[in-house]
Amino acid sequence: MIFRRALQREFTHVAAAVFIALFAILLAVVLIRLLGQAAGGRVPANAVMALIGFDSLGSLPIVLTLAVFVGVLLTLSRCYRESEMVVWFASGLPLTAWIRPVLMFALPLALVTGGVTLFLGPWAHQKSVEYRKRLESRDDTERIAPGVFRESRKGRRVFFVEASSGGKVHNVFFREERPDKLVVVGASEGQIVESNGDRYVELMHGRQYEGKPGTTEYRVSSFERYRVRLESGSVVGGELKAKSRSTLELMRLRDGRSMGELSFRVSMPIASILLVLLAIPLSFVNPRVGRNDSLLLAIFVYLVYYNAILVCQSWVQQGRLSFLTGVIAPHVLAGSVLVFLFYCRMVVKPFWHRRSAEEKAG
Repeated sequence: MIFRRALQREFTHVAAAVFIALFAILLAVVLIRLLGQAAGGRVPANAVMALIGFDSLGSLPIVLTLAVFVGVLLTLSRCYRESEMVVWFASGLPLTAWIRPVLMFALPLALVTGGVTLFLGPWAHQKSVEYRKRLESRDDTERIAPGVFRESRKGRRVFFVEASSGGKVHNVFFREERPDKLVVVGASEGQIVESNGDRYVELMHGRQYEGKPGTTEYRVSSFERYRVRLESGSVVGGELKAKSRSTLELMRLRDGRSMGELSFRVSMPIASILLVLLAIPLSFVNPRVGRNDSLLLAIFVYLVYYNAILVCQSWVQQGRLSFLTGVIAPHVLAGSVLVFLFYCRMVVKPFWHRRSAEEKAG
């Protein structure tokens, strides 16, 4: 009992450390991508944190599954390196006796993975899509930021404002592409006004340049006041993707894309259980050598397993596999590998045992 408690604590500490490291890498990748979009004006700076939260929740099952797998693998590898496994086997316990304590640790986390995959992940993805649609429906005034060139929603206009204070903007640059000409406007200041339900940028004390690019036909005019009607945003509609639909909705629709997405969601918690069981035979380390080459093999197994799930999901979407076959096939493959690895560790003697037996016989 004391040994199992200590083992559970070590599983938890190692898996937590791996999870924090992987989650930090995930956040860094998402942050870099969203900051690039914010720099390009596609995402406002104040929306970056919300989108990071939605995107990280959607990727949480993959990170959690890998963290538990690697946590169990590293813990058992340490037991091999420090010869604790020698004591374990000398007491008459086989390698399969590790299944129970490993499952006691992994089952609650598999339930968490299932809950996130089936319910929280789709909700976060749906909210992310809705939030991005609201961002795309902003009008031009919400896209303008001091010191930054900003494109309008339709890409026909470019605004630049040097400074903003007291509801007014200063040193304004405005460029618009029209079907027959190019218009460039510069003004010392401006403000937002409303008239007849429409919104305008009213520029004051400036000049307008208009003409055809590639020709010398340009007209320059000065103005005291100049109004530019803003492009009004509208909420972008459209059908939700299968990834953004709830699990109950996928079960109701039962089309190819819905069944493919559902097969992936069902597969993730099952994969989290089989992966921690695979970590038991994969964790073997020769204590005389001390190298942990099995970690590279374990990462390779994880990548093959995960990609097999994605391939089956794609085939279910295309109608090449039934839903049940698409769910079962990758796990049957992983289960076969699991049985084979346990057989190799328990029945086939390691090469140094065979060499020692040959030396004694000689």
